[in-house]
Amino acid sequence: MKTLNKEKMSQKIIKNIGLSLKSWGPIFLIMAMAMIITPSQASLTGDEHLVISIPNQSKYLMLLKPYPLDYLMAWAGRIYIVAHPDELQLFHGLDIPFQFKNLAKANNEPSPLSTHSSLNGAYHSYAEVEAELFSLEETYPEICQIHNLGQSVEGRNLYALQITDNPGLAENEPGVLFLGCHHAREWISVEVPLLLAQHLVKNYSLDPDIKNLVNQSEIWIVPLVNPDGLEFSIYYYRYWRKNRRNLGNGLFGVDLNRNYNFQWGLDNVGSSPDPSSAIYRGPAPFSEPETQAIRNFMDSHPTIKALVTYHSFGQVILYPWGYTEEPPPQEELLSSLAWSMSKKIAEVYGNEYDFGQAGLSLYLTNGDTTDWALGVYGIPAFTIELPPIDRFYGGFFNAEEDIQKVSNENLPAALFLINWALEIETDTYLSPPAVLRLVNPFFKEIIKN
Repeated sequence: MKTLNKEKMSQKIIKNIGLSLKSWGPIFLIMAMAMIITPSQASLTGDEHLVISIPNQSKYLMLLKPYPLDYLMAWAGRIYIVAHPDELQLFHGLDIPFQFKNLAKANNEPSPLSTHSSLNGAYHSYAEVEAELFSLEETYPEICQIHNLGQSVEGRNLYALQITDNPGLAENEPGVLFLGCHHAREWISVEVPLLLAQHLVKNYSLDPDIKNLVNQSEIWIVPLVNPDGLEFSIYYYRYWRKNRRNLGNGLFGVDLNRNYNFQWGLDNVGSSPDPSSAIYRGPAPFSEPETQAIRNFMDSHPTIKALVTYHSFGQVILYPWGYTEEPPPQEELLSSLAWSMSKKIAEVYGNEYDFGQAGLSLYLTNGDTTDWALGVYGIPAFTIELPPIDRFYGGFFNAEEDIQKVSNENLPAALFLINWALEIETDTYLSPPAVLRLVNPFFKEIIKN
């Protein structure tokens, strides 16, 4: 394959308006509602991003792999990309056909079936996540406790909910950490860990299996890693991805999933040094208070045995490494766990989540959460990419009616991983047959090359 000089191609991504959401009154609410922008309206706010799609074919994906693009999702034989107009020359130069997509609705309008009147409908805002967590702690104090891990760039609290039988005691029990919403626009990634928490505490006294898991482990749920970005995505710009770090010159945001220190800044493909890029890695590893909070939590909780971080891109389970196509040291374990979780998910509604090594997927990443968890702490870590569209009712981005269904199908996988953490602690885990470097449809076109 011909080597391309990406320095000749423009890689500018995003220049954003600098609006703070920390305090605003009715006038700003009206402004915010008016600024739920579409590609055709983008120039009115200085945000000129477009959504394009390309065929999901290996010959195109391999050409684009060296470039730090803002991939939105993979679905129905096409790859969707949030692109700045300057980037369109890249696709022309590589002779990659693309189509403009109007994903304007993006579920900022509540569903006709919704009982919620807010812009995010049944999806949780920061304040709603906060209220729900405190409600769970108040209702089930004997098995759950809130911990404040720190504050975001704009001063919002970063909450972890601990679920165990004696939350005030250090019992040295095996733990599993579930993270949501590193990327602001991925609203469904907040809901799945939040509903996992609700299921565990509400069924503790009803289901002996749940009670056993909770009694013998520590389950940690951080449903909202990027609260500032989420708020901006709800009220201003639906496709916003990063946090809300003010970088100066009208630029905002660091990609929190490129800000961890393992292989941080290894190259300019798996992350970008350009502050205008959607995958800007920040000026240094752990430059952001949000990633610092996760690091500090992990450092102070050595009994964590596994980590899951929820995203929404294309119904797939990814494991390290993401920074390279070389296999990780625990590939047999990682692939067998991913296979088992995929099977558990499929048993609910029959929806198959492909799985495999992240570095063999569409693009490389460096400084990401799961590579860091495996590389620094040596624990299995998975990115579960939830379906990004309204799979059940049609349309782009998940409808409110999807929330419970997507959570339902992911619940058995989460419970499986918690149970696995208990079994390896007691040496009772029986590994399934090895599923090394399984080639699933999501990866097939890429691995062939």
